[in-house]
Amino acid sequence: MSPIARGELTQILRNRLVLVTGFLLPSVSAAFLIHQRELFAGIGGAGYIAAVLVFTVGALGLYSSAVVTLASRRQNLFLKRLRSTATSDAGILTGLLLPITAVSLIQISVLLAVLAVVADAPAHLPLLAAAVLAVMAMMLGLGLATAGLTDSPEHAQITTLPVVLGTIAVAVWVGTTGTGELTALKLLLPGGAAADLAVRAWSGEAAAADVLVRLAPTLAWIALALTLAVRLFRWEPRR
Repeated sequence: MSPIARGELTQILRNRLVLVTGFLLPSVSAAFLIHQRELFAGIGGAGYIAAVLVFTVGALGLYSSAVVTLASRRQNLFLKRLRSTATSDAGILTGLLLPITAVSLIQISVLLAVLAVVADAPAHLPLLAAAVLAVMAMMLGLGLATAGLTDSPEHAQITTLPVVLGTIAVAVWVGTTGTGELTALKLLLPGGAAADLAVRAWSGEAAAADVLVRLAPTLAWIALALTLAVRLFRWEPRR
């Protein structure tokens, strides 16, 4: 692990805001979903819980924490100081976001493993892994873009709300109603295709054609998020 990543991991462990919003809230929410799995059995089953769980951790954990971290490091001029070193821009951002990404992936892996033990196991684990990685990549891209519009860690509580609420709402909608109706709309909304892929991967309904159709919109959102990140991200505070 690079010195930047090691230092960032230490900062995360000391930051109560990141610990609570990034790790405690997603874990509690996911634990509630797993505990009440019988309640959701008639809605979408374990696949629905898995999809919502992935987006809860991705939105509240990875995305929100990424925005708070980058806004905080910009505000205290840490980003500016790092840019004066020999480390590349990509290396700086990778070091700052690697600990949050690793912790989020560990969270999701543990929670999905618990769900597989207490409920039905996923039918297509590689497809489920692909859906999880696609969601994580999309959230990282959106986090970089949103960080460019966020002046401070406190401001992040406002700027992150649309993506957090929107992606989780889309996952819930797609998970409960499927994509039999309004197919194009549901698959094109941010997170809709990945949520449906997670549901299908868990239940075993995903065919090769389904995978391609559901990965394409998610990859498009990743590309859009990264394009916005390149244009919006700032290394120094606004004057």
